[in-house]
Amino acid sequence: MPKGYVVARIRVQDKDGFEEFKRLSGPVIAEYGGRVLVRDPAPDVREGAAEGLVIIVEFDDPGTARAFYESEGYTEAKRVREAVSQTELVLATGL
Repeated sequence: MPKGYVVARIRVQDKDGFEEFKRLSGPVIAEYGGRVLVRDPAPDVREGAAEGLVIIVEFDDPGTARAFYESEGYTEAKRVREAVSQTELVLATGL
């Protein structure tokens, strides 16, 4: 079965607020069996003008990634993230 991934590029405007997001989201990621594969605050952008932290979280399957994203716990964390940053986020299915 293919893995499910949450892939995000986050431009943080409030570092203290973002620490609160991390505090809230970490346990929810663990609850759904997620594994943070990438957390790079300064990726080597070769194409495009996007900037910011890149995060990739792997889940056992796409359904679990979706359940994590739609969960009550992540919804609470997401509210904090939305207040302190700009984010592009996709759910992707692995091969």
